[in-house]
Amino acid sequence: MRAGKAHYVGISSYTADDARAMARLLRELGTPLLIHQPSYSMLNRWIETEGLLDAAADEGFGIIGFTALAQGLLTARYLDGIPEGSRATQDSSFSREWLTDEMLGRLRALNAIAGARGQSLAQLALAWALRDERVTSLVIGASSVAQLEQNVAMLENPDLAEDEIAAIEEQLGGGVADVDLWRGARQGSL
Repeated sequence: MRAGKAHYVGISSYTADDARAMARLLRELGTPLLIHQPSYSMLNRWIETEGLLDAAADEGFGIIGFTALAQGLLTARYLDGIPEGSRATQDSSFSREWLTDEMLGRLRALNAIAGARGQSLAQLALAWALRDERVTSLVIGASSVAQLEQNVAMLENPDLAEDEIAAIEEQLGGGVADVDLWRGARQGSL
């Protein structure tokens, strides 16, 4: 930054208070905070409940959420069991504990809402995550070109009607799962 080679800065997994502090510090140094990359999905709404969206609006930085599909939970992949070779069969970032009967019921209901919109569950989850103008963009992972094309096709129908949001909220109940693998990173960020 002092050499003039850094024109903007991005951060990831900071709390709202820490993000505000970084924004102020970076402004003082003459290199603005441009973007914050937090984990965010229908099932991990901490940026709403812990004030990060408000901090972004107040401080002028964007939000580019990652894990908008909750490690694949917000796809149709697990609606009828655990497919061989899926993240749930590996000892990785997917917890089988998320696949409760209650969760699967909610995911099936969300899938029905998506179907009524002519979308996949993944497309609905992406549209939902982008419904707030303070969310600038999303990082999406795709293991194939077909997955990428399907996810990007969400842009053909990105807007959610109020009744659709209400139906989604009824299924989410304010966030039905604690699919936040990065809580520890955020709690120790500064």
